[in-house]
Amino acid sequence: MAVITNFSEAHAALRPLYNNARTKYDLTIMRRLMDFLGNPQDEVWVVHVAGTSGKTSTAYYIAALLQQAGYKVGLTVSPHVDEVNERVQVNLMPLSENQFCQELTEFLGLVQKSRLAPSYFEVMVAFAYWEFAKQNLDYAVVEVGLGGLLDGTNVVSRKDKVCIITDIGLDHIEILGDTIEEIAAQKAGIIQQENTVFLYDQGPKVTTVVRTICEKKQAALRIIPNTATAQYSLPLFQQRNLGLAVQVANFIVQRDHKAAITNGQINNAAKTHIPARMEQFQVEGKVFIVDGSHNAQKLGALAKSISAMYPMRNVAVLAAFVEGHDSRWQGGIDALMGMANSIIVTSFRAEQDVPKNSVDPQKVVTHVKEKGFENVTCEPDEKRALETLLKMSEPILVIAGSFYLLNNLRPLIINTI
Repeated sequence: MAVITNFSEAHAALRPLYNNARTKYDLTIMRRLMDFLGNPQDEVWVVHVAGTSGKTSTAYYIAALLQQAGYKVGLTVSPHVDEVNERVQVNLMPLSENQFCQELTEFLGLVQKSRLAPSYFEVMVAFAYWEFAKQNLDYAVVEVGLGGLLDGTNVVSRKDKVCIITDIGLDHIEILGDTIEEIAAQKAGIIQQENTVFLYDQGPKVTTVVRTICEKKQAALRIIPNTATAQYSLPLFQQRNLGLAVQVANFIVQRDHKAAITNGQINNAAKTHIPARMEQFQVEGKVFIVDGSHNAQKLGALAKSISAMYPMRNVAVLAAFVEGHDSRWQGGIDALMGMANSIIVTSFRAEQDVPKNSVDPQKVVTHVKEKGFENVTCEPDEKRALETLLKMSEPILVIAGSFYLLNNLRPLIINTI
């Protein structure tokens, strides 16, 4: 295995793994890989976070709260926003470029020796578990990639695992199912024997499915009422995510016979920087908001939060959506139309987990106009689309629709500040 010395070389070393992507999801290869590695995922206490909306922010807040409580905490999320080392964080700090590349060199050598063909996502999850075991952590907070039941993160067998299921909605229906009940069953697939499970009260369709799985697994279900931490200066949906994280962190410190989480610790955790989640910049006197929301549920929550924070202010939106089921991007753009004064639709190509393309922007524009929204522009080149957005007269500028769009544009935005 050639020595990897920088992120560019890391991407080149990982790129061949795209060829190992499979259309049928199962855990056979992942389990064999973890067995080969000595099952490092079972050497650390794991907090496993699934859901349709809010799981990344909730994972960040849990990691922050546990760090505030004095634990050494790992965090792995996907997709990454700026750089691949975001997938392996210790105490909310991604491994440095030098350390990440050194560790990845050793790890990919082990993958080669295994003679298995894991996907990009499986390798990055396995790498995180392997690194967390080496780091001798107290807890690892692990965000599910897709679904839960058959997701590559779902290889932890410890009974003391804590499961969190955030808000569930219709997303990835071509993979997870086209009803809330089917999707809830996939998300709740992370629940293993005798785990403790936290779930926001989401009504009988979701709750019944999760409760049934908990009963089968003898898992303890804690249904959390819809409370928000409004005393902290956060968008509406982030208040909700922080509120759930506080419930989880309080359970963990109580279980570990440590002092309860204080208001000061919650306040510090509320300030955690979460890339591309309602992230705000000031650019030439305007408010610039970037958010990775990509379906109707998430974009609806984003629109509601922006309207609450900036009432009676005109909003210009730049959007693009990853290829997939039409209902997904149509619901997303419909949610954005509800808050936008003008919309620019663009395209992108990205490489994370597998190469991804955007929906044809003209197709999105046609849909928007059919809905009666006329102030819409098609600019297929994402950089020119960003330049157009920056020239818009609206005081609030928003980029949303896909993390992969932000992966390409966010560095350009930061460079303009």
